Amino acid sequence: MATQYGQYGDYGDYGSYGDRSRQGEVPGAGSGERRRHRLPAALRAPVEARAWREFAYVLLSLPISIVLFTFAVTMLSVGAGLLVTFLGVPVLAAGLAACRGFGSVERARARGLLGLDVATPEPLRPRGKGAMSWMGAVLRSGTSWRHVLYAVLHLPWAVFSFSVAITFWVYGWATLTYPLWFWLFPLYGGQGGLQLYGDDGHRVYLDNPFEITVTALVGLLFTLATPWIVRALTTVDRVMVHGLLGPSRLASRVVELESDRGVVVDTAAADLRRIERDLHDGAQARLVALAMDLGLAKEKLREDPREAARMVDEAHGEVKTALQELRDLARGIHPAVLTDRGLDAALSSVASRCTVPVQVEVDLVERPAAAIEGIAYFTVSELLQNVSKHSGARSAAVDVWRVDERLMVQVSDDGVGGADASGGSGLAGLAGRLDAVDGILVVDSPAGGPTRVTAELPWRRGQ
Repeated sequence: MATQYGQYGDYGDYGSYGDRSRQGEVPGAGSGERRRHRLPAALRAPVEARAWREFAYVLLSLPISIVLFTFAVTMLSVGAGLLVTFLGVPVLAAGLAACRGFGSVERARARGLLGLDVATPEPLRPRGKGAMSWMGAVLRSGTSWRHVLYAVLHLPWAVFSFSVAITFWVYGWATLTYPLWFWLFPLYGGQGGLQLYGDDGHRVYLDNPFEITVTALVGLLFTLATPWIVRALTTVDRVMVHGLLGPSRLASRVVELESDRGVVVDTAAADLRRIERDLHDGAQARLVALAMDLGLAKEKLREDPREAARMVDEAHGEVKTALQELRDLARGIHPAVLTDRGLDAALSSVASRCTVPVQVEVDLVERPAAAIEGIAYFTVSELLQNVSKHSGARSAAVDVWRVDERLMVQVSDDGVGGADASGGSGLAGLAGRLDAVDGILVVDSPAGGPTRVTAELPWRRGQ
């Protein structure tokens, strides 16, 4: 259903449309625009620093992989052979620990040459003190064995990538620069040029201007293609480093859940402080003043009934104001209409208090879980309050629908744009709330508008 609302109201200040920084701006660029290259990427790739760093990574991979493979296989063989005695356990533990150290070197090399930032895996957690506990932790750690697997698997790949990269790189630059060093063959080689074909009775040399030019053009093609071939080779290295030398998926999930739990605790504490502050500075202060006014009116009742009636009438107005503040405070926590009638009615109520007309459309066959429903309501409330205070819009729209196992919430307006979820704005806090429940906040707000903010929440069926 779609409904239009245009009443005036004020619902707080949580967002930040005031930051007009451009989306996708290059850090440090004074003009706020991406640097434009005169040459396309395909032509400038062979001379870019990134291509040379990736080539250096491939060249270094071969000697490093030989050392890692030799060490890992030797330590595993010796340790496994000595397992019939007690010496096999410390040898295996020492080999695994050393492979973890080599993994740190490989992560640093990938970070410096490939720009791949892989987090450090989870540390060892011995169950007790002493060498035996440490050795047991090393042998039980899946991270240690993944480092060994990397040392074993990376050598054949390093041999292949080294051979391919060095072949394309050398042949490409050699044939591209063939017109510059062609004179070496007749002067020092005793032949007419680079030999293309030869047998006992016939030889073909690349020695005339046409053949030299064609050779250089072929070399140009090789040179232009080599950086992309090397980049494809290093993509496999990226996958291996990230998958085998980084933290496991379970450990990453644990860290993420711990971070989300901290966000939830901080958000709950901030909400409690806000509620306490609003009660203390608002309704509580009015109720105290009301009690004093009623006490004065009681004293004036016999002496001056007319004045007492006036004071009671003022106190009645204060009661209405205090009740309205309490309703607004309760509505900001979890409105009764949301519990009783669901998102459609609750969002329509929020939209009615926005300063611009808002079209609300909720397309849900069933209600989500109460927690997800509350977060969706809170998200729309804050985004609409941003529209009221910062957007300068003439109209807005709220759309809620379900896609598979995700609840989609979108708030759009035709205002001035420039909303930014980075930094310390209210949108950043809202993104943190959504992230705590595996949600996502996407802000599309170019300077000049329009603005479209989409929140994606996990769908959980209501009870």
